Amino acid sequence: MNEVVQQLKKKINESYLSPFRFDLVEQPSQVSQKESCYAIAINKGFSTLVTGCDSKIKVFEFKQGMLKQIQILDEHQDYVTTLNFMKNQNQFLSGSYDSSVIIWSNEQHNQWISQQKLNGKTICINCLIVNNNEDLIVLGCYDRTIQFWIKENEWLCLQAITDHSSSVYGLSLNQQQNRIISCGYDNQILIIEQSQQNKEWIVIQKIKVEQYGYRICFIDNNMFTFQSFDKEQMSIFKMSSINKQYTQIQHISVKGGSDFNCFFPQQYIKAKSILVNKNGEYTNLIRKKQNGEFLTQQSIHLGTSNLTGVMSEDGQYLITWDDKSKQIQIRKYNEEE
Repeated sequence: MNEVVQQLKKKINESYLSPFRFDLVEQPSQVSQKESCYAIAINKGFSTLVTGCDSKIKVFEFKQGMLKQIQILDEHQDYVTTLNFMKNQNQFLSGSYDSSVIIWSNEQHNQWISQQKLNGKTICINCLIVNNNEDLIVLGCYDRTIQFWIKENEWLCLQAITDHSSSVYGLSLNQQQNRIISCGYDNQILIIEQSQQNKEWIVIQKIKVEQYGYRICFIDNNMFTFQSFDKEQMSIFKMSSINKQYTQIQHISVKGGSDFNCFFPQQYIKAKSILVNKNGEYTNLIRKKQNGEFLTQQSIHLGTSNLTGVMSEDGQYLITWDDKSKQIQIRKYNEEE
């Protein structure tokens, strides 16, 4: 009988997600950065952090929330707007308003070197995603195109979708890796699916929204979130099991205000069921509960909409830069009693 009770208690504890907050980690010396930062990324091993620094990239050693700058990379000709670490290789990607993507490798004496540059026929890269196999890079661009780069012997741009009529701001790939969602300045969300026959990507649904947005993110294969511009609410869309179409099912209240920075993509941390949603001057941290409800757990006010950030994949650290403090700030996950 005691064993049954213990099992039940264990199940209850596992299903209960503790309230949390992210608290600032005091740095021995403040990591100041006066130059504009539009992208931040941290590697899978949580040992290396990279930040955009105008057209340069700063590389930091990351150790238990502490930062030590080790390198500056200077190959781009314009603002660095996207940074993504590969998970299976010691590489990261940087996208820029100079319309190029650089693949950086760490191979010699712990130094990062430019291994390959992808120059697409596009204008300004706003967003970039990589699939789990790391053989597909998808770019969302200012000139309304979505580009698909495939790795065979080398990286090649094999497809472009131009169904948006204006700038593409957000991209997200589902867990199954066969569906992409995009949002743009044209008040549209595109649902794009990979054909099983020829592996081409095809637009299967277009959703008209009242207001354009910068941020969109798959939560699972059947659900995604979307943040409209200048609204203090976030929309949740779910796929119907009958007609396989996505429709809006609810709104979640979030802190926000006017937002003139299209960077800092939405990010869902599966390990802790936390959605990171930048809106205006706030970074909203939203918990997805076991019953499927969404609850805004913490809204961090940074006093400016010109901010960007990333959360580590284990949900332990939130790293941000904003042009008010002009500092790289690190916050650590703490469960509340």
